[in-house]
Amino acid sequence: MKNELLKSLTRNAIVAAIYVVLTVATSSISFGMLQIRIAEALMLLCFFRRDYIYGLTLGCFISNLFSFMWIDILVGTLATFLACLCICFLSFKRLAIAALYPVIFNAFIVGAELYFFEVGPFWVCTGFVALGEFIAVCVIGYALFMILWRRAKALEVLGANRHLEPKW
Repeated sequence: MKNELLKSLTRNAIVAAIYVVLTVATSSISFGMLQIRIAEALMLLCFFRRDYIYGLTLGCFISNLFSFMWIDILVGTLATFLACLCICFLSFKRLAIAALYPVIFNAFIVGAELYFFEVGPFWVCTGFVALGEFIAVCVIGYALFMILWRRAKALEVLGANRHLEPKW
């Protein structure tokens, strides 16, 4: 029990750190109306292990401290948290469905945030955020995790404990 908790805390700390490093390293494309936040590809970790929701939410929160909008700390983190919840509980054993939740939540929640701060019209903001999120999660993340899914050792390193059999 104690070992498993320590492993979970360690995994989540590593995920949060990777999320922050990826976001800050690519900050020129990670913030703004068209944000291709490469770190969002990690969202699909929740598909394989539910407790990654903590590391991803924390990583997003810390990353959003570097945002140009203070409200993004709360609103952007909320979008990530809700998307993680849906990946964990509503993905119906399909990675492709899991990849859509971050696109939908970020598009509408972060898109509304950008609209509120008069960055652009609502549907333009929503569309650009959706496009960036689609590239990060549905293209990069999906491809990455499909490659990892085929390697048992990679799933073992991730500590995967669910969805170990691929379903397209």
